[in-house]
Amino acid sequence: MPFHISLDGHTDLAARIYRQLRDGILDGRLRAGERLPPTRDLARELAVSRNTVAVAYERLTAEGFLDSHVGRGTFVSPGFVARSKRAAPAGTGVRPIARWSSLPDPPGVDRPAFDFRVGAPDPALFPLRTWRRLVSQALRPSLLPPSGYADPAGLEALRVAIARHIGAARSVRAGAQDVLVTQGAQQALDLIGRVLIEPGTRVAVEDPGYPPAERLFTAHGARIVKVPVDAEGLDVTALTKGTRLIYTTPSHQFPLGTPMSLARRTALLAWAERNDAVIIEDDYDSEYRFSDRPLEPLQSLDHDGRVLYVGSFSKTLLPLLRLGFLVAPASLRPALRQAKQLMDWHGDLVTQSALASFIDEGLLARHVRKATREYSARRDRILAFVRDELRGVLETVPSSAGLHLCAPVSPHATVTVDSAVAEAGRAGVAVESLSTYGGTRGGLVIGYGLVGSDRIDEGLARLGECVSAARMS
Repeated sequence: MPFHISLDGHTDLAARIYRQLRDGILDGRLRAGERLPPTRDLARELAVSRNTVAVAYERLTAEGFLDSHVGRGTFVSPGFVARSKRAAPAGTGVRPIARWSSLPDPPGVDRPAFDFRVGAPDPALFPLRTWRRLVSQALRPSLLPPSGYADPAGLEALRVAIARHIGAARSVRAGAQDVLVTQGAQQALDLIGRVLIEPGTRVAVEDPGYPPAERLFTAHGARIVKVPVDAEGLDVTALTKGTRLIYTTPSHQFPLGTPMSLARRTALLAWAERNDAVIIEDDYDSEYRFSDRPLEPLQSLDHDGRVLYVGSFSKTLLPLLRLGFLVAPASLRPALRQAKQLMDWHGDLVTQSALASFIDEGLLARHVRKATREYSARRDRILAFVRDELRGVLETVPSSAGLHLCAPVSPHATVTVDSAVAEAGRAGVAVESLSTYGGTRGGLVIGYGLVGSDRIDEGLARLGECVSAARMS
């Protein structure tokens, strides 16, 4: 048998032999119909007892990997085909509905040396040891739910904690009964789409804006209408009659970073009431504030029950926890709860319990304060870099919150942004073009959540060289 088995450093020899033979069958190194050595011969070759080999053979035979024939020997079963040769049918005659074919593939996962992309916090700041304690506490038998399933709206303790937290930190008017726990903000948007969007429903989104939201609404069959954004936020006068749903990021416009003015917020609410529209307020990262207190959220100014408030813990904690929430008016809560139950019944109760304790013990507020100081320092260094090193090439949009800032091309500068982004990628620096998010103005969107303070200066220096090179070309 031209197949090598290694037993170095392993005490469970039978299990080791079993795994290597199984993997050899699955990846094609041992072919269907191939005869294996007798147990006595393989035991002698491996310097183990014959019984050890026999145990491995018996398990492989019981699972259908091997066929044993008395007097003839043991053979690889013809029922197993190598993994490399396995593939589902091509399905050339089966196609998704057209709107799914038009959507881009999800992005891959890479790890550039200097990551200035937007949308993620620094995992090094996450209090892992504390979180591990809270997860272990949530797994105690006395805290487990009596039945196998739970309320689709989420763990009550977490809904109580979220309502209290967003009331204090974001001035949101909500009780536990108003909160629905989701697996990230994207699931909250999906739930809204399920209960409010029919094929052809007109949905307004900001331009520039957040592409994943636009793509999600498109997948639900929405007719997307892009509405320009100016220094005061979404231009309410550009909204068209017949719009059923308006998606906006008023606290920290994505990607520009400007907050929506109070006058514009009031005008948007009045427009929604006159035109029987619903507003989705995505407050994705406003907890990180570096100067003034934010303006009142649309939700707190809404007296007609037209605002759905969406929040996420992906920016304050970690995206991998998949925790978000939705605050909805009473008229929509039953449908949203039903949609959640049909989608995945409910989220991970252990993680929800840990987060409830994290909030109740004051640990979330402490973490946000600590992280805000760190992100503020990184933000200041980027602002200084753009001001001092790229003066006349890029300028920054005033912003006092979040994990990124926008640096449009200066009015009289000649720089090819796409060339700068591509060259930066080759230099190990990941940064995003403003044009990725729409709008008409070129520039960069620079995140500071993933580049530590000890590396940010080197990353910015490389980025500056690439921008300068694109300016001269």
